[in-house]
Amino acid sequence: MTASANAIEIATWAAQAADSKKADNIRILDVSERLAITDCFVIASADNERQVNAIVDGVEEALLKHKVKPVRREGGKEGRWILIDFVDVVVHVQHADEREFYGLDSLWKDCPEISWGSAVDAVTAGDAVEAEATEG
Repeated sequence: MTASANAIEIATWAAQAADSKKADNIRILDVSERLAITDCFVIASADNERQVNAIVDGVEEALLKHKVKPVRREGGKEGRWILIDFVDVVVHVQHADEREFYGLDSLWKDCPEISWGSAVDAVTAGDAVEAEATEG
């Protein structure tokens, strides 16, 4: 079983919204093989609590434009690790220190990562095309 197309679309919107708010190290993981309760995790981080909150607000606003509402939001008081549950997609926005300490990336390392078209992906793809053109 793999993540549904709908879950991947929602996760991609969430990742793009997090990116627009300057989130770091954004990843989409297909956790559908390991969890029955959700298909995808979006994991992102920031260097301070204010930015964590801004990223979370940006993700919620962006998904509301697509008529996707969260069923739950946890961790808002401290602003160190906020979880937004969209049922098929769970978004984790963590302070960089929490991300390193709790190690979600390591915990879910066996789950496939879903490409979402980040600016880094685009630059890497552009460099590859340019290198091929130069070699050819």
